[in-house]
Amino acid sequence: MKKLINRPEDVVKEALAGMEALHAELIRVDYESQVIVRADAPVQGKVGIISGGGSGHEPMHGGFVGCGMLDAACPGEIFTSPVPDQMLAATRAVNGGAGVFYIIKNYTGDVLNFEMAAELAAAEDIEIASVVTNDDVAVQDSLYTAGRRGVGVTVLLEKIVGGLAETGASLEAVAEMAQRVNANGRSMGMALTSCTVPAIGRPTFDLDENEMEIGIGIHGEPGCRRVPLASAAEVTEMLVNPILEDLELKAGERVIAFVNGMGGTPQIELYVMANELAKILRGKNITIARSLVGSYITSLEMAGCSITLLRTDDEILKYWDAPVHTPALRWGI
Repeated sequence: MKKLINRPEDVVKEALAGMEALHAELIRVDYESQVIVRADAPVQGKVGIISGGGSGHEPMHGGFVGCGMLDAACPGEIFTSPVPDQMLAATRAVNGGAGVFYIIKNYTGDVLNFEMAAELAAAEDIEIASVVTNDDVAVQDSLYTAGRRGVGVTVLLEKIVGGLAETGASLEAVAEMAQRVNANGRSMGMALTSCTVPAIGRPTFDLDENEMEIGIGIHGEPGCRRVPLASAAEVTEMLVNPILEDLELKAGERVIAFVNGMGGTPQIELYVMANELAKILRGKNITIARSLVGSYITSLEMAGCSITLLRTDDEILKYWDAPVHTPALRWGI
């Protein structure tokens, strides 16, 4: 195992310390509860937006804490759900009196722990609403989920809902927008290599040199099939066609296209994939209204990518375009 770490058991807390040291104008870290909070939280009269999950997917979620996106993030240990006490501490830290909204990826531990945190917060008279993202078309159930996994749409949703919340929108309006985004987005990913959890010290799974896994999960969960290596054009087809079919996208519609790296894939290869995606969508008269290309929801050092398409309209684009200033995503500031 070759990693830039000190001790495996210290990776998460030392990474949090690094984030705070370099982004103190944007975030603060509560080390006792292991929560990343927006520097100016709580913002009075604003719905607080919280997400969280296991570490190892950086920059999601801590890199998205800041103006125009998340008010707090709850990082668990690597590939391990955060606990309800973390989520409750984050809820208290961002509660500005307008309620708090949870963005939960559909992994069993995340869902159960956020539900428990919501009950604890309600006992303190904090109003909670939530969405469970479940955009992965690759598999119906997996090692960590009942139903579809929450993957790339989570990043897009955090940006759009975060932009809406900055306008002073109500908790009900934020919840409605989140449900709308989740319902109109789909994703699928693939892997060329496995990844290695520092505390384990060996690859999560094995792939032969001439193999790739289609439909992989962000924790290295098995996909829908293992196939021989193929060209970028062929891989893009394998990922995009199930998304188009599931979303029932039609000619004339617009999308936000997200080509995401899994952690070990260079940007140049992501743009090769983006080019293939653009060709497919042009051929179907589907317009890419906005795009995001880069490694934003990763699986440690896994080589591979995912593609997310979100059916969009003028209102969604308004909040996508709204200013954002976080450690990992910023524009319009």
